[in-house]
Amino acid sequence: MNKVILMGRLTRDPEVRYSQGENPMAIARYTLAVDRRFNRNGDENTADFIGCVAFGRQAEFAERYLHKGTKIALTGRIQTGSYTNRDGVKVYTTDVVVEDQEFAESKNANNGGNQGNTGYNNGGYNNGGYNNGGYAGGTANQQPSAAADGFMNIPDGIDEELPFN
Repeated sequence: MNKVILMGRLTRDPEVRYSQGENPMAIARYTLAVDRRFNRNGDENTADFIGCVAFGRQAEFAERYLHKGTKIALTGRIQTGSYTNRDGVKVYTTDVVVEDQEFAESKNANNGGNQGNTGYNNGGYNNGGYNNGGYAGGTANQQPSAAADGFMNIPDGIDEELPFN
């Protein structure tokens, strides 16, 4: 089975091109810096730089939403190949062909962290949180309000306070 799961940060903005023909398809290439916990010498904080290529809708997603420094998780497969360069030298390639990609951190985490620091542990679930009738950052007496359509109104910014980083 050829299956790859990676989590890392883009080293640069994706390079996106479109194929020629009747139905042009987007092709995005980017490099993902994936941390290693330890290398053979015992040094910490080293990274592997892995070339990734996405096609079609995945490439369009990369073009629109992914930028240098964005932390993503992706699944895909390893694909090897080769070509002869202008100097007549055979060059071997290894890329991860992206099957699925998603953000691996909130937008605020990528832009300097949670501004109010009123998240999961600070005033949230642990201090007057869900089990006591309140919500993240709320008080024990705060109750949800229902809109006319019967769905609960979720306060703006609550998605940044959820514990799913």
